Order: sequence, then structure tokens, then C-alpha cells
Amino acid sequence: MRCIRHAGRFVLAGLLWLMPAGVLLASEAKLKFGPDAISIERWHAYLQRHAAPDYWRLSPYYVPQETDSACSLAAVTMLLNALRGLPALDKDQLVTQDGVLRAVASRQWTSETSEGGSGVTFAALSRYLRLSLDAFHLDADIEVLKPADHSAATLARLLRMLAANERTDRDIILAYFNQGVLTGSWDGPHISPIGAYDVARGDALIMDVDRKWYTPYWASDKKLLDAMLRPAPANQGALAGETGGLVRAILKSPARH
Repeated sequence: MRCIRHAGRFVLAGLLWLMPAGVLLASEAKLKFGPDAISIERWHAYLQRHAAPDYWRLSPYYVPQETDSACSLAAVTMLLNALRGLPALDKDQLVTQDGVLRAVASRQWTSETSEGGSGVTFAALSRYLRLSLDAFHLDADIEVLKPADHSAATLARLLRMLAANERTDRDIILAYFNQGVLTGSWDGPHISPIGAYDVARGDALIMDVDRKWYTPYWASDKKLLDAMLRPAPANQGALAGETGGLVRAILKSPARH
């Protein structure tokens, strides 16, 4: 999982620089988002009209991934801060990505999320989340949805989980999905928190940690299922063929700072 894996953008930019001006004028510029994502700037009415508890929990702690493979680390860091809340005492720091790696002390996760690292599998995401919750003394259960098909039953399970998550700020969902299915760009696995779910419209707000390129965006629940089911392409190395799902952390008791 190269979570910002946009080296191809820079190669393309170099090629465009060498192209004749007439060819450049004839080419059509690509939009930031494809037809299946709507930026939060274009649609924010839901957040104005509804409580959106997860969005307001997550947004103060919205961070970018710090390497091209650290989307899992950035997403887990946001989740920990959201469930932990703002410490009351001046001496207590917020959770940082470096702090999570130090607390969990996993050489494998550190390697996987380093610059040029392999990224993490879906199964590893759940494991690292469990270790992170324990390291920061958060008493929480983990619920996992690993869809296997596009059936009506699978979609119904997804909708129930999204709707349940939207009702309270005591739980946060991390989505493991193919980013390009939603944005129309890079074809590969990615991880980010879900900030809100508009049940009436059937849209989920992706708080994408790929902050060099994206702001939060809405995608339909059906398209999110498509993105979770799309296998990682062969060029993703150890993650080739990997599919995604949702991992939900649910607080059982108040956080201890």
C-alpha cells in the first residue's frame, strides 16, 4: 500500500513539460475528483443540518499521512485522538503519529509505514488498531466488516454499520478501500476514517489522510462497497490482490489520559 503513491503524477508532469504547446492545448485537463466523489466544499449541508458527531470528533485532529505509505498510521492517530478527546491538563500532549509508533513499538508497522514501505494488509490494520488502543489505555471493542461480494445482504450489513456509527461519537470507523474507485485517480489500497454518513442520501464522508492531494469528500455507500471489493493491482507488491473493508472501534468506558 503506497498511500500517496503519486510518483506517476510527477513523471507525467515532466512529459508534459517536453510536449509541444499545441499538444498541451489540445489535451483536456483532469479534474481533481472523478464523478463518484463530491468535495466537502461543494456539499456541506448535511454537517450544517445534523449533529454529525463523528465529524466534529475527528475534524480537530485531521492530520496528513507523513510518508507515502503511512495512511494506516495517520488514520489510527486520528481515531485515537477522537476517542481519547482533548486532554484536560497542559502537560498532556495530543497523540502524534510518531507517538503511536513509539507506544506500539512494532518494528513491522514502523517499516511498513516508512517512506517507500509496503503499507499494511486489511488484517494487519485491525491488529495495529488493537495494539494502539491498548497502548493508549482506551477500553474499546473492535468490529470488522470484510465484504466478500456485492450482494444485497452485504450492502445491508454495510448500511447498518455506517448508520450505527453515525449515531454517536463513541465509535470511529476506518475504511480500507481502493482510493481510485472513489477519486478517479490512483489505483491502489488506502485507509482513512469515515467522518459522517448521510443516511438519506446514502453518502459517506471520507476524511482522506492523503492531504497532499485531497480534502474530505463524499462518496456513495454503494461506491464505497465497490472500492472495498476492488483487489489491489499486481504492481502493489505484497498487497497485490488485497481487498478492504471497515474496522470500527467502539468505546466501552471513558478514556484514561
